[in-house]
Amino acid sequence: MEDKKKNPVGWFEIPVKDMDRAVSFYEKVFKCSLERMDLPNIKMSIFPHSDGQGAGGSLVKNEEFYTPSGDGILIYFTTPTGNLDDDLKVVEEAGGKIIIQRKKISDEHGFMCVVADTEGNRISIHSMT
Repeated sequence: MEDKKKNPVGWFEIPVKDMDRAVSFYEKVFKCSLERMDLPNIKMSIFPHSDGQGAGGSLVKNEEFYTPSGDGILIYFTTPTGNLDDDLKVVEEAGGKIIIQRKKISDEHGFMCVVADTEGNRISIHSMT
């Protein structure tokens, strides 16, 4: 029998043009350290993750295979502060842009905002309050 509560998302990759700039943005906004990994044809910076708690992912740079975009998939990150208004201030301080201010999704799903990172990707930040 299938586990309907099992999260099928195993990994995500966010394209970047400038790895140093992108790492600076994500570390500042999400108050974490990314682990850098340089492979022969690709550079990665991996978000902290553990089994059973969300999906792992990384920033990736490979100009032949990855192109940042504000039109594709929208990844929802969990608020690092618990306060989306505070998060939005940090986004702007880190060089990002606000696309959609804090907005209620519903009583059972909380709130979200949408921002552009320094590379031109759209991401969302989510909070229940």
